[in-house]
Amino acid sequence: MVEYLPQPRTLLTGLTMVESARWHDGRLWFAHWGAGEVLAVDMNGRVEVMGEGPRAMGWAIDWLPDGRLVTTGPTLTRHESHGELVAHRARGGNEIVIDPHGHMFVDGFDVDFPGGGAPEPGWIDLVAPDGTSRRVAGDLEFPNGMVVTPDGATLVVAESMAGRLSAFDIGDDGSLSGRRVWARGLAPDGICVDAESAVWAQPADTAAHTGDPRAPAGACVRVLDGGAITHRVDTELACFSCALGGPGGRHLFLLCNEFEGVDRMRAVQARRSARILVTEAPVPSAGSGRR
Repeated sequence: MVEYLPQPRTLLTGLTMVESARWHDGRLWFAHWGAGEVLAVDMNGRVEVMGEGPRAMGWAIDWLPDGRLVTTGPTLTRHESHGELVAHRARGGNEIVIDPHGHMFVDGFDVDFPGGGAPEPGWIDLVAPDGTSRRVAGDLEFPNGMVVTPDGATLVVAESMAGRLSAFDIGDDGSLSGRRVWARGLAPDGICVDAESAVWAQPADTAAHTGDPRAPAGACVRVLDGGAITHRVDTELACFSCALGGPGGRHLFLLCNEFEGVDRMRAVQARRSARILVTEAPVPSAGSGRR
């Protein structure tokens, strides 16, 4: 039986569009799409601008092992400690995750976003500290959020247009192998992983995906390897991203936006209706030590 989490409370609102949730250094950090900034908010809703981001949509954040922030987008950008923005790699990407060994995985696809036709098959690149990179996975259907399991052995990627989570074994050199399906029948976007290697992702039975006004606008579910769902929380807006953090890593943060189709995203941003919700989680965050 699926257990429902406590009703989430609103932590922050009045935002354009929010994505790429990360718990880092005692606060929730996220990409503020349309505003071109990286924000951080504490558990009391106090928010601070932490850095510059692309003005476009479709970008994410993570940190190098030495603590420097990296943002994706049209280019892969490194934020130096004195505030300078440096192009780490000329080609950017969509989502990013950096594992405990410092392997930087960046995914992406070729499409005119928002608008244009269907994207080309997506990819995952392994990016080195000097900015060089190599392709470690391809033929992905709109690769989106990525996580690495607590043992550092498995990378899980959301294939949004395929409705599934796919998993890869991570080699010592950052190579990916052993591709397999983690779970099907979802509508995954920004995802997170807990201390038991369960993944929080978005289900496919919401109004944003079915068009059924009787369905919840958004939701997030806890998915085990193999596809079993143990917990769920529904949201009043579509859930685009999630993160575990807070005291003891026991809180689930839900980044929610209005959604009227990709071609309407810029119009939706102008309403500043996006919000961040928070509720209690059954299992704490993986706790990499730098988040």
